[in-house]
Amino acid sequence: MKKIGVLAVVMAMAFLFVGVVQAEMYVEGYIGGSMASSTGQSISVRDLQPGPAFNSIYHYKNSGSFDPTVLGGVKLGTWFVKEGFAGLGYPDWMKYFGFYTDFSFQRLYNRDNRLSGTELAGVAGTPIGFAATEAGFVKIEGTVATWAFMFTGRYGFFPDSEVPFGRLQPYVGVGPAIMFTSMKPKLHTRGIGTFNGVQTLGMDPGNQGSTDIALAVDAGVRYMALKNVSFDLSFKYRYAQPNYTFNGQNGPDFVPAKFTMSPALNLYSFQLGVAYHF
Repeated sequence: MKKIGVLAVVMAMAFLFVGVVQAEMYVEGYIGGSMASSTGQSISVRDLQPGPAFNSIYHYKNSGSFDPTVLGGVKLGTWFVKEGFAGLGYPDWMKYFGFYTDFSFQRLYNRDNRLSGTELAGVAGTPIGFAATEAGFVKIEGTVATWAFMFTGRYGFFPDSEVPFGRLQPYVGVGPAIMFTSMKPKLHTRGIGTFNGVQTLGMDPGNQGSTDIALAVDAGVRYMALKNVSFDLSFKYRYAQPNYTFNGQNGPDFVPAKFTMSPALNLYSFQLGVAYHF
């Protein structure tokens, strides 16, 4: 169902741009810095060893955040000016509105953040629970590529003969996005409540990807330095909550295990772009 929704969004946006000719269009490249608020995620580890004698379930919490990183991307957009596109003639008030598609890419890196957690161990069929506030550490590396479809509004200041709409153009935009993410976590935890003392557990299961519908919000100000060249200072917000399932081996006894992650990605960025208008 998720893939069908993604395909529907892509087809709708592609149709919107069919026949876009002789309009107030632009292409822009930008670069900036990105940061993220707390990931606020839970990590659940389940041993897969067979039999009722012993089967542990670990529930961890990680409130760490991703490190600041560099973000880059491109935009392709148009404003609904009177000339229109595809031979359509828009009313004059439509010049305040437009649409652009935006593709950006950034890396993710989460330093060793502390985990709190609980363990529910089935020993001879009897569940025994343990808890700890210092349950270990998690390290995450990953990437985020976002394809956003933005519906925008603008206003113009300081009009002149070369740029009748105004050289200074603040704008806001909102729309859906498709977020492609990958995560490569490493868990280093301690066996909570083990019977033979503190036991180090480690899982390095490799890389997993996820494709999700996301929310995209932009705000910025564009300055038309020339009739066909502008500078764009903007702010971006992206939100999605992907889900991952990893398979690995838990503990020094290499017990087969799997664990799940569902980080809440609240991504903020500021960037500077240069656009060519045609």
